[in-house]
Amino acid sequence: MNKREIGSSGEDIAVHFLEGRGFRILQKNFRFGRGEIDLIAEEGETLVFVEVKFRRSGSHGLPEDSITPAKQRQIRRIAEGFLLVNRIENRPCRLDVVAIEQRGAEVIVRHIPNAF
Repeated sequence: MNKREIGSSGEDIAVHFLEGRGFRILQKNFRFGRGEIDLIAEEGETLVFVEVKFRRSGSHGLPEDSITPAKQRQIRRIAEGFLLVNRIENRPCRLDVVAIEQRGAEVIVRHIPNAF
């Protein structure tokens, strides 16, 4: 699998995981400027911007540890772009992370609401 296929696989796992917990997925891979948000979802009235991190081994640390302060700022800017483009105001929003680790045949999924 190449990097893009691995990322897409992780997003599919995250979609299944979130939908199983009552989220409604609105959009995948929203692009704004030079960046992208993996998933945009709704949980009740809350608009949720989701960064998905997928690791096929634990040799590089936890998936969520790879979200640097610069990446956090980029995700916030893209989320603001989504709100602007879609003329959304006065709606609760948050930024979540879905961290996925594959350890052999085992897949571990962690959902981190309000991650940053």
